[in-house]
Amino acid sequence: MADFLLELFSEEIPARMQADAAAQLGKLLTEQFAAAGISHGKPTLYYGPRRLTAIIPDLPVATEAVSEERRGPRTDAPEKAIEGFMRGNGIDSLDECVKRETPKGEFWFVVIETPAKQTADLLPGIIQHVVAHLPWPKSMRWSSGSARWVRPLQGILALFDGAGIEGSVDLGKGTSLAFGTTTVGHRFHAPEPITVTDPADYVQQLRDAKVLVDPAERRAAIAENLDVAGKALGLTVKDDPGLLTEVMGLVELPVPLIGEIDSDFMDLPPEVLVTSMRSHQKYFALENADGSMAARFGVVSNMRTDDNGAQIIAGNERVLRARLADAKFFWDQDRKQSLEAYLPQLKAITFHDKLGTVAERVERLEALSGVIAAMLDNCDADQAKRAARLAKADLVSGMVGEFPELQGLMGRYYAEAAGEPAAVANAIADHYKPAGQSDEVPTGPVSIAVALAEKLDTLVGFFGIDEKPTGSRDPFALRRAALGIIRIVLENNLGLSINKLLAAAEYQYADQSKALQHDNGIDALPAFFADRLKVVLREKGIRHDLIDAVFAEGGGDDLVRLVARVEALQELLGSDTGADLLAAYRRGANIVRKEREKQGANANGSGGSEPEEALLAEEAEKGLFTALAKVDADVSKLLSADDFTGAMRAFAELRQPVDRFFEEVMVNVEDEKVRANRLALLEACSSSYHQIADFSKIEG
Repeated sequence: MADFLLELFSEEIPARMQADAAAQLGKLLTEQFAAAGISHGKPTLYYGPRRLTAIIPDLPVATEAVSEERRGPRTDAPEKAIEGFMRGNGIDSLDECVKRETPKGEFWFVVIETPAKQTADLLPGIIQHVVAHLPWPKSMRWSSGSARWVRPLQGILALFDGAGIEGSVDLGKGTSLAFGTTTVGHRFHAPEPITVTDPADYVQQLRDAKVLVDPAERRAAIAENLDVAGKALGLTVKDDPGLLTEVMGLVELPVPLIGEIDSDFMDLPPEVLVTSMRSHQKYFALENADGSMAARFGVVSNMRTDDNGAQIIAGNERVLRARLADAKFFWDQDRKQSLEAYLPQLKAITFHDKLGTVAERVERLEALSGVIAAMLDNCDADQAKRAARLAKADLVSGMVGEFPELQGLMGRYYAEAAGEPAAVANAIADHYKPAGQSDEVPTGPVSIAVALAEKLDTLVGFFGIDEKPTGSRDPFALRRAALGIIRIVLENNLGLSINKLLAAAEYQYADQSKALQHDNGIDALPAFFADRLKVVLREKGIRHDLIDAVFAEGGGDDLVRLVARVEALQELLGSDTGADLLAAYRRGANIVRKEREKQGANANGSGGSEPEEALLAEEAEKGLFTALAKVDADVSKLLSADDFTGAMRAFAELRQPVDRFFEEVMVNVEDEKVRANRLALLEACSSSYHQIADFSKIEG
């Protein structure tokens, strides 16, 4: 067995593309190895600014010879079918095939012999395929060739069993790049060629050449050294996993340094400081012991200097000073007028060609927020409408124009500066929330009203013009909007009707004479919410079939009630009693279905009548009749009071009488009236089940 090393060395690869490219490299290699019959150990993948590397152990020196028998068409099959079989298996004549009798008739068979091959002879073709087919979000051509790659490819290190692999990659137009056994270290500290003879030494050789090729090692070095540098000043580094990952992809030799922020800029909102540093300069923010913003920043250099980074720090401080000067200018200019004064500019911004301008959207949000406020406890409708009116005003401010990710947050600061109530200012900042799965939901009543309005308007509008998500495509983030509504409702325990909310949102469009379609449009939204709710509940360990079962009985309008009902149902079915009740339901439903099919009627009760007590002969059926009456009344009362756990307990009282009925009572007796009455009793039992959920949709 031998090890294989492949390093693809290029000019700087964008940080955001590196991890996926390394994964794709490993995937392509393993696919090609499988196709070539090459077994191997688990690949180790590395990535960084200038290289993608795969080290794969335990490859055989040669593949095994394989003999494979393949069955073709019947011997009396059409000629074209036989020719296709021959062509697909590289056969020139039927003389190479044999006839063989099988239980299904006589068929043609062929034995395909694949001889053993030297792995070293197969690797050049595999490497060429991998380089040519490695997918990139964006690629480029360079030099005189026609090949495309993310950045100009400068070297290919290919090593197998301690020796270089002969071959090259065609770059098009007569140019090629030969495989080699050398790579290079750090661009400044160790640019000389490094000869690699053993994959086991690769990582250490590059480490000696001032390159940390392992991304996990680079990430740890950045985090640990920044932490140490910050603690030396009594500060902590603001947690930012995304920035840490990005910076890890920008440097080969991370050298964290601490710079200083001019005191003139420390009165800027902390979000502005962090965004200015993070977005453009990839600087880390530092915090004081009380969590406030410190007048320091962390920068990660890609080299060590004799002055311990003094010049690098000074240069970055100058750049940051210019950035923050721009931010301060926008901050000062934006506050010279109120948010209200920005509103006329929204008329010039198109929300969507079919849905109007942002100004028209603001009108819808204002009205809808007032409607939703009336549905919430302790929500000031005037404040909700005011917050909705101002929520989009900061979109035309200078600060948001420079830093779009600050929309909403800047609106809050500008609202506070203008003396707006705290609830209004907070709602402006919170109305986009939750922006993602890890984001918090708004909790203030006014914030909830505006946040719901913003997402409902989006969903109803885009579904109404048939711009629904398809597959992985969701350009208007409609799945996120629906999940946001679900989370806001559930996490705030809001007893709201989704259908009423959707109707209220649609009314605002109608009021503006915007034509929205129902067929294949808005009518699809309840099912869309059901699908999104399944995602949320699945993460909580709740089965999707139970959601379907409760939805089928009309329980899907109030999400809080639905979830409580589903959770109670799952608890019931997790017990022995619940499992027995489910089994009994299926047994009874099957009996009724078969009998009604004979009669040409529906199995779920439409073909029968109410059971008559006078026709009940057996004690077991009388007991079930009496128990059904009691359980029906108890369950109905408890469901009306939203006591779903109590309803499930009451329903569980059916277990014993149902079990006894099936043990002691014969349904299909000769007496037609008795048989019909017992079928009616089973149908009544099914109806009782359906107070809880549609048990026919429950799996397992």
